[in-house]
Amino acid sequence: MPDRQRIDKWLWHARVVRTRTAAAALVNGGNVRLNGARIAAPSHPARAGDVVTVALDRAVRVMKITGFAERRGDAEAARLLYEDLTPMSPAGAAEPPAAERDPGSGRPTKQERRAVDRLLGRG
Repeated sequence: MPDRQRIDKWLWHARVVRTRTAAAALVNGGNVRLNGARIAAPSHPARAGDVVTVALDRAVRVMKITGFAERRGDAEAARLLYEDLTPMSPAGAAEPPAAERDPGSGRPTKQERRAVDRLLGRG
């Protein structure tokens, strides 16, 4: 086993992202930190014991690297590559409720549009 590995390759092996290209894009986008410092190159080496912080969608994952793999394995094998340090979110801080609209509050009907036109003197 190597003592270090490219960060994009490790993110892919640990199943943080689905493709290695997506891992490289994540690093290039500035969404990955290694030991608290933002890294700019997908080829940056990661070592065992490093703490990786990844910003994905609306969540942040914090992982401590515990090992490396030669090949990408299943989810069981991927879980052996890191220790999850992500803080638990408070119970009340679930996703915000979806925006709700009152029924019929969308685009005006033909009848409503004609009433507005009469009110504004357009018709």
